[in-house]
Amino acid sequence: MELQTIQNRIYEVRGQKVLLDFDLAAMYGTETKRLKEAVRRNIERFPSDFMFELTNEEYKSLRTQFATLEKDGRGKFSKYNSFAFTEQGIAMLASVLRSPKAIEVDIQIVRAFVFLRKYALSHSELTQKLQELETKYNKQFKDVFEAINFLLQKDNIETSHRDRKRIGFKT
Repeated sequence: MELQTIQNRIYEVRGQKVLLDFDLAAMYGTETKRLKEAVRRNIERFPSDFMFELTNEEYKSLRTQFATLEKDGRGKFSKYNSFAFTEQGIAMLASVLRSPKAIEVDIQIVRAFVFLRKYALSHSELTQKLQELETKYNKQFKDVFEAINFLLQKDNIETSHRDRKRIGFKT
């Protein structure tokens, strides 16, 4: 499975990067129902920071981002809310789903999460450097900006000429 395909299925829910049960089931080549059964049989392996069930609102919000279920017809909607698996939950799935395909897919998924973490880290470093440059140059050009703003205010120019102290030689 391609890294890009996995990355496209990673969503952010409750501030965490997660993969949803139906996407995982498709990657593992099994039915969502079977994946959920395996998880429920081993629920003690999935604390809330490994896996959680989406609320109806979260699911509706995410549903606009994917097109897995058709809108009309019998059996087109899931009866139960989806499970969202964090990176740790997906690693735990490897101990629950023991097929060679599951192990192969788990390795690819972990690689996708590692890539995203590296990307996020480099992105935050770049943002910080840009903010530092902006602060540095804003301080250096503060006087220039003030002078330009002063010159742009015509009313201030007229009154300031009368009020300012004269310098130079008196004749």
